Amino acid sequence: MKHIVCFHLFNDYSGSPKVLKMVLQGILDKGYEVDLITSKGGVLDELTGHTNLKRISYSYRFSANPVITMLRYLGVQLYTFLITFRYLFQKQTVFYINTLLPVGPALAGRIMGKKVIYHYHENAFAKGLSYKILAAVMQKLAHKIICVSQYQRSFLGRKSGVCVIPNALPKEFTSRLHPDTEAAFKRQTVLMLSSLKEYKGTREFIELANRLPQYKFILVINDTDKNIDKYLTNNNLYSIKEKKRNLIIYSRQSDVIPFYNSASLVINLTNPLLAVETFGLTTLEAMTNGLPVIVPTQGGIAEMVTNGENGYKIDVQDLNKIIECLHLLLSNQKLYNKLSNNTLFYSRNFNIDTMTRSILSLLN
Repeated sequence: MKHIVCFHLFNDYSGSPKVLKMVLQGILDKGYEVDLITSKGGVLDELTGHTNLKRISYSYRFSANPVITMLRYLGVQLYTFLITFRYLFQKQTVFYINTLLPVGPALAGRIMGKKVIYHYHENAFAKGLSYKILAAVMQKLAHKIICVSQYQRSFLGRKSGVCVIPNALPKEFTSRLHPDTEAAFKRQTVLMLSSLKEYKGTREFIELANRLPQYKFILVINDTDKNIDKYLTNNNLYSIKEKKRNLIIYSRQSDVIPFYNSASLVINLTNPLLAVETFGLTTLEAMTNGLPVIVPTQGGIAEMVTNGENGYKIDVQDLNKIIECLHLLLSNQKLYNKLSNNTLFYSRNFNIDTMTRSILSLLN
């Protein structure tokens, strides 16, 4: 039986560690031996109770100083490069690299002659030079590369050994969702889940709340209260947040299901001029709960939406059109019901059992 050694740099509550947790859960349930090497303090900490799981943890966090962040990153790469040599004489060992960032263990794996599989979540070619370098390294080191969308795959120069396996949602997540089209429409609530990155559209979301006082706006940001307050203050947004009773901002949440069960629709405001979403995990979570979505016009996330069927694709730079669309959806129950039913039907294409089997076939 294969021994799978999995590496993930930063264990938080964002999309890529959530997907990894789900994949590893399925692999562990099938009896495979898994070693997980990652940082402390995120969703991967919830993988407990498996006798066939071994965990190696380290401390890692980002810094406001990019030099410090880079030094910490390099330190982790050196640490994981060295620690992988404990598997030198273990046969049937596969290195499963989650995201581009764990380059140290990928390099060590190739030196030792291990099979190296990358699960590629980012779009490196829409980011900075360092990500482009990491993408080039990945294409040299990986035996197989898993992409999450056709859009993401189209940027890779390498064509062989590359496959597309869309993300899915774990059963323990979907079982707690409560799709109710009639109740959701009456809530008149717009939800967005994002980070503090400038391209994620925080200021645009707050502007929407400012211009549409008749609707409730909920923003869940994957960061601390301290960092959120600092961001709002530095961008002259704090006073708007304090004044607008229809806007509530939450910091990092370990459980986002109550937010989906309290929303009418979900919006993603990523600016395509600054970044492109390779896959829309929050969009899939929303559609699985029967919530229509508004997403950017580019990227893997755009592949998930057909205009007027299960949501709308609108550029964040066209706030007037987004406002028009929000008003249309939240004032026309017949249209809302149609989109809600279609999202539920579409979300069935993303099956966790199919996803786990596809990844296991590559690991084997």
